[in-house]
Amino acid sequence: MYRFLPVAVAAIAFAAPAMAQEVEVEPPAPAGPPETVFDGDYLSVGVGVGYNASYSGSDDYNVNILPIVQGSLGGIGINPRPAGLALDLVPDPDEGMAFSAGPMFRLRSDRADVDDINDDIVAAYGELDRAFEIGGSVGVKFPKLLNPFDSLSINLDATWDVAGAHEGMAISPSVTYFTPLSRATAASLSLSTTFVDDNFADYYYSVPTINTLLPDPDVLPGFQAEGGMQSYGVNLLLAHDLSGDVTDGGLSLVGIGGWSKLVGDAADTPFTSIRGDDDQYFVALGVGYTF
Repeated sequence: MYRFLPVAVAAIAFAAPAMAQEVEVEPPAPAGPPETVFDGDYLSVGVGVGYNASYSGSDDYNVNILPIVQGSLGGIGINPRPAGLALDLVPDPDEGMAFSAGPMFRLRSDRADVDDINDDIVAAYGELDRAFEIGGSVGVKFPKLLNPFDSLSINLDATWDVAGAHEGMAISPSVTYFTPLSRATAASLSLSTTFVDDNFADYYYSVPTINTLLPDPDVLPGFQAEGGMQSYGVNLLLAHDLSGDVTDGGLSLVGIGGWSKLVGDAADTPFTSIRGDDDQYFVALGVGYTF
């Protein structure tokens, strides 16, 4: 679906977003001395390979390169989003519940490149413009639920297109549980859903009643999409520090597996119900470096 996705490839050294629906993971507190690479300024950069649907609702899949960046510079948190970033302007306290809030942006490239649409009939309905979405992200994190280093985070992302593509809005709440499995390995499980308005749904899921580019037997039935819940899903992230100690930074391996279910008009559109599938899957493997 996207040349640069991105829900998501992962977190480097225990911090990440995930697919399609955004996953945000916090680095664990150290088991020994408090000094770690995550104290003060740090930056994680990486690249991965993802396997995801060729468009929202497709049953064909593409391989894509997934860049990633995350960190904290000057007290401002940098958290990845699919083809975008969210900034956290609220400092975390030393102990207890923490809040996050800040601006975010993303580039949405669904059906923006006809070469990436593997279904010839869907491709014949033409390319869509890329949407540049700007909005905000807020959240709250509850640490130390089941062990000294785990956390439960609740986040809400809201964005609006400012590039004149779908000219609509998308809202994505999510709940993420993070826990280290060892000093070198961590896991994150995220549940999320997405709601869209009428403009968004009409742009991506409506089907015109006439398409002169296709012979009559191939023309899909007309469909007028409306807003509402677009999808819900779950993502599992695993991260492993190659030095055996996440607190010293360096190289990490990250893997993500995700599933989402299109619902409402996102599932009922002929692009999905006739030519595709409302079950959407995503897997990715990546490598990164934290310094």
